Amino acid sequence: MWAELLPVGRSAASGGYRRFAWNSADAECRAWFEQQARDRGLTYELDRNGNQWAWLGDPQGEGAVVTGSHLDSVPDGGAYDGPLGVVSSFAALDELRGRGAEFSKPLAIVNFGDEEGARFGVACIGSRLTSGVLSREAAYGLRDGDGVRLPDAMEKAGYDPTALGADEERLARIGAFVELHVEQGRYLAEGQPVGVAGAIWPHGRWRFDFHGEANHAGTTRIEDRRDPMLTYANTVLAARKKAKLAGALATFGKVAVEPNGTNAIASLVRGWLDSRAADERTLTELVGEIERAAAERGERDGVRVELTRESYTPVVDFDGPLRDRLAKLLDAPVLGTGAGHDAGILASAIPTAMLFVRNPTGVSHSPDEHAELADCLTGVAALADVLEDLACQ
Repeated sequence: MWAELLPVGRSAASGGYRRFAWNSADAECRAWFEQQARDRGLTYELDRNGNQWAWLGDPQGEGAVVTGSHLDSVPDGGAYDGPLGVVSSFAALDELRGRGAEFSKPLAIVNFGDEEGARFGVACIGSRLTSGVLSREAAYGLRDGDGVRLPDAMEKAGYDPTALGADEERLARIGAFVELHVEQGRYLAEGQPVGVAGAIWPHGRWRFDFHGEANHAGTTRIEDRRDPMLTYANTVLAARKKAKLAGALATFGKVAVEPNGTNAIASLVRGWLDSRAADERTLTELVGEIERAAAERGERDGVRVELTRESYTPVVDFDGPLRDRLAKLLDAPVLGTGAGHDAGILASAIPTAMLFVRNPTGVSHSPDEHAELADCLTGVAALADVLEDLACQ
């Protein structure tokens, strides 16, 4: 399974992956998932939000145990973030069948769509729509960098977007969701190969629009310029400094410039801020400080600054009894994370938990992302133990 997925959407130039929502690489990944389901005699289902499901047992049954993750990527991302959870889910089912496990509850494997938000700017779109965190109207308003609307992209890919929206009936039938994921950090580097998630930091994405005045780079005097690039650059530095003082994280990882000419002073710079903190108060204060720093510098530069919050996820404490049950079962450490996941979005609606597989370098969202084969197989065995405990009682 792993070898089949490795070449899909991989850039020859960077070695990273470009599996974005509803593009050709995403279509290949979806076809792979459907084939894995059918090869195992599972009931394949596509829900109203474009998420894929593979069912063992009655899809309409109550108390279902669900596992899985996502198959899309960030721009030039690594091979493990998302796919490791999906591949491990199918492998864990194979392991349980090999053990002769008898299931007392329906079991499902899911591939949630557009978890990374690389194309439309909002993370976890599939799970946000399902849980009602993202409304149909808001989803219809999302556009990619080329101006293509989300529903149009879905329709072009062969999916019907008319039914997008909350899926309360589906969630009501789920008793637990467990997501396996490569660790995005090095907490497990010197210890056990598998850990259990305790909580996810609150996090969000904010767009800063810096409005200046386009002009000639070779003829406009320094004192006559209203250059938004200066305000943007100062804001990036301010974000780093203020995040460090707060013990939090702030990253400008995406920027767009108009008119984007070498010999032209920009008229508009858009910068996207990703910020995370251990608690919501710290995060709110940090973003506020960054906004004030941008506005103060903008006043000096003759640049108008606008801030738009594009997405936000509050702190997520995973289901306590489920978390403790898994940690005891696996004799595994409990750790927190600053990364968002579908499991975090669903945590407000159903009991959720996460397993992390050791990442020796801690590198993620990069072609250098890695997990040793032995640790991945240990993760499969751990997930199989969890599913057996939850679905075979």
